[in-house]
Parts: sequence; C-alpha cells; structure tokens
Amino acid sequence: MKSGGAAPGDYVYFKSVVPLHKISIGQKLWRYYDFGPKTVPPLVCIPGIAGTADVYYKQIMSLSMKGYRVISIDVPQIWNHHEWIHSFEKFLDSMNIHHVHIYGTSLGGFLAQIFAQHRPRRVKSLVLSNTFLETHKFAAAMPWSPVVNWTPSFLLKRYLLTGIRDGPHEPFIADSVDFVVSQVETLSRDDLSSRLMLNVNDASVGSLMLPDSFITIMDTNDYSAVPQQLKDQVNERYPGARRAVLKTGGDFPFLSRPDELHLRRVGVEPRPDLVQGFTHNNGSAGSSKDKKDGGNNFDNRPGDNGGTGSGGHDHETQNSGSESHDSDESIPTSTMLANTILGL
Repeated sequence: MKSGGAAPGDYVYFKSVVPLHKISIGQKLWRYYDFGPKTVPPLVCIPGIAGTADVYYKQIMSLSMKGYRVISIDVPQIWNHHEWIHSFEKFLDSMNIHHVHIYGTSLGGFLAQIFAQHRPRRVKSLVLSNTFLETHKFAAAMPWSPVVNWTPSFLLKRYLLTGIRDGPHEPFIADSVDFVVSQVETLSRDDLSSRLMLNVNDASVGSLMLPDSFITIMDTNDYSAVPQQLKDQVNERYPGARRAVLKTGGDFPFLSRPDELHLRRVGVEPRPDLVQGFTHNNGSAGSSKDKKDGGNNFDNRPGDNGGTGSGGHDHETQNSGSESHDSDESIPTSTMLANTILGL
C-alpha cells in the first residue's frame, strides 16, 4: 500500500469543479460534497471506517450528470450510535432535507441501518455494501478499545490499515487501495478514535420498517475486511432485498469497479432538465447560461485513470417480486444508480 504519489487525474478534475463544504452543527464539524439539483431527495453516501467524503467522487461525477443530487459525507467525531442518530438528523435538518436514500459501505452501511431503524420516516431506501448487523465480532478483536483515546495517531492508522489486504491485486483494486490509504493519512487522531469506537461499541441493528424491496445489497465475492459470516447475516435479515454481486472489487468497489456496480430501485425522479452545466462555486446544477459561458461540465472532464476490472462477470438477483435478473455483462454505474433512484 502506498500513501503518496500523484492523485488520479479524474479526482484532480473533480476537486477543481465540486466544492467541499464545511458546516458546524453544535460541536460537530461536518465535511461534505453536495452536487446536483436541489429539487430531488438526495442519495447520501456514508463511507466505511477508512473512508472520507472524497471516496465517492466517481459516483458524484456520474450521477450528477444524470440529474441526481448526491451528498457524500465525512462521519464527524461521533463516539456512540445514539449520538450518530441525533447528529445525522441535525445535519439533514440544517440542509432542509426531509427524506434521503442512503448508500453505505462497511461501517457506513451499519450506520445507515441504525438511522433507518430509529428514523424510519426519513429513509426512502438503502443500498448496503460489504456491511454488517452487529459489532460484537469487531469488539472482540479490539480488546484495547478502552485506551483508544490515548493511542497515538500512527498506531491507530497502522491498526486501521491492517484490515486492508496489501496485494497482490489487479491494477484497479490496487489503485483503489492506494487512494483510500491516502485519505486515511488526512484523518486526525480524534477522527480515527471516534470511528474505531463506532465500530466496536456494542450495538446491533433491530427491525426496520423499510420493506426489503427498498433495500439493495451489493457485496464483493473476493477479499473484504468484513468477514463473510457477517455479510451473510445481512443477506439473511433482508431476504427480499435486491442483490448485486461483484466477483472482484475488494473493499472499495465504488473506486475499483465504478462502472460495474449493480444498484437498482430507490424511487425518486431525477431532474435531467437541470443538467446543462455546472457552476464552480455553489455545487448545484447550473443553467443554460453556465454552458453557454463554458461552465465546468463533467462531459468535458479528462480521461479517467480507472476502469473496469478484469475479475469476470457479475451477478445480480432479486429474491422477491415478479422477476429476477441474471446478467453476464457489466452495466455502467451511472446507469445502475440511475435505475436505482428512478425505481426501474
């Protein structure tokens, strides 16, 4: 794993176009990207323990061009799950957002389920990737958690990164690992400590009011830091959920295989009529004047350093309803997420 090196070209371009927002709510500092038309309920992306708001930049780029609003957040310094529920709700309230679709990976998927359990009227759908239902296994693997607040930053980073397999990887998985490692280097000691505590504090997901048909489970079949037993529990809990299986992709398929993520059925209309250009300053879809004046547009972005993986075909199924889907060809992420949000 490398923590240095040049940033991917498409990420450099993303940073030049999409502003990073910061807002203090109480004692919590929220860092987030918010891009796309503000007239539709957003897809909120919650990263795993090693992620930041930046790790979903490929999804922000592709979906915003189709008329969807995407918000990607950093989990602020929150130390328990009760605090998470109230803090995330206040964050949404501050932005006047009443309903959300949530895409959560690993710890982010667990936090998404906890929020959906306790605030069911606010969550329209869930997309869960390489996640879990309870924290007991992680707590048992970290007996030194009582002293995490006094642990030096470099030791916390070392512990965090031990959960990520260090090769050999296919090139695009290796690139995704390197990108996440570079993001871990930006986290403070308190950032790391709080995330580790959320991962080990004794908690489990209870029953959700959200029907299984509004839940999509997307897992990778190769190595993941989340044990397969815990991922199987998620599948058993939501037998009617739609499933999207990637044969390869590692812990970060949203980076390593962004054009092959199978995500469907969320249920909100996009606003493609607003996607004519993008302003550089406010992070929302622009007007025709923006395009006429040469406003920043992702259609004109430079070539992506990433691409699709070579790990074979993917498989998507739905265990309930009148149809099932088996596909031997990859479907672009933008199309799959668009279908997810549109409800196709």
